[in-house]
Amino acid sequence: MPAFRLAILLVPALVAVAAFMTVAVEVEWSFILQHRGAKLLSMALVAAALGMSTVVFQTVTHNTILTPAVMGLDALYLFLQALLVLLLTSAGVVALGGVNKFFLELVLMVALSMCLVRWLFAGNASSLHLMLLVGIVVGILFRSLTSFAMRMIDPNEFSSLQDRMFANFNTVQSALLLPSAVLMLFGAAFFWRRRHVLDVLALGRDAAINLGVDYRRAVLQLLVVVCAMVALSTALVGPVTFFGLLVANMAYQWMGTRRHVWVLPAVVLWGVILLLGGQVILERVMGFNSAISVVVEFVGGLVFIFLLMRGGRA
Repeated sequence: MPAFRLAILLVPALVAVAAFMTVAVEVEWSFILQHRGAKLLSMALVAAALGMSTVVFQTVTHNTILTPAVMGLDALYLFLQALLVLLLTSAGVVALGGVNKFFLELVLMVALSMCLVRWLFAGNASSLHLMLLVGIVVGILFRSLTSFAMRMIDPNEFSSLQDRMFANFNTVQSALLLPSAVLMLFGAAFFWRRRHVLDVLALGRDAAINLGVDYRRAVLQLLVVVCAMVALSTALVGPVTFFGLLVANMAYQWMGTRRHVWVLPAVVLWGVILLLGGQVILERVMGFNSAISVVVEFVGGLVFIFLLMRGGRA
């Protein structure tokens, strides 16, 4: 039955893609394919990167209400935006170039996550919870530094900074799509090759060790790739905190199983449906000019609160 459920889920995903590319077309198709095609690819990359990384992160931590955002990468991204505007001004950030800025943010976020994961896993294997706690503290630190930097920024530069504080699929540069797609495919292939290891890790640390899994090494590798995928998505479009939580739990409920051979493709399809379908409904049906990321974050926040309340009652 999971195969049948996945096939059913593929239909609305394809419909969302077709609707996104064809609804309300009023200009030449060459422009549509270039403009909407780039936006579609960026949304698909974010859906795949955040969806799969959240599923893997929840498997490793054995908690379905956690997201990789607890590692502090979103807070680091916001701090980098404020710091760049403070040091270079908005004109200097533009002169830096989108590609250079993208790889600078990506390298710094991946370096932070690798240092955090490797340092904490250098000790005993129970340091996973310590890593999560340190990640939360690091996130608070970077948010405090961001607030401090924002108070020092010239008021005339503040408006340009605000635009970078939220995820935006409309400003993604086409030059970033190819390297982002290549990096995302490497990460997706890594998760797919270890889908059976993930099934074993979901049984718990002791069970995984008894079944022959090198627990510390497997978790370390998976967490590094998770952080790299989240850093890729964040550097590409901006921070999207609750999107992964939303689509991951939708994939669990729809598939009726936690086996990663079914959940990993399902979470990507749900991400495509929400982002592309939501964008079509929001912009071309309802006529709103709001960013879909704002709506997704709002709904994801409600799901997070619901999961907390349900867990509390359990």
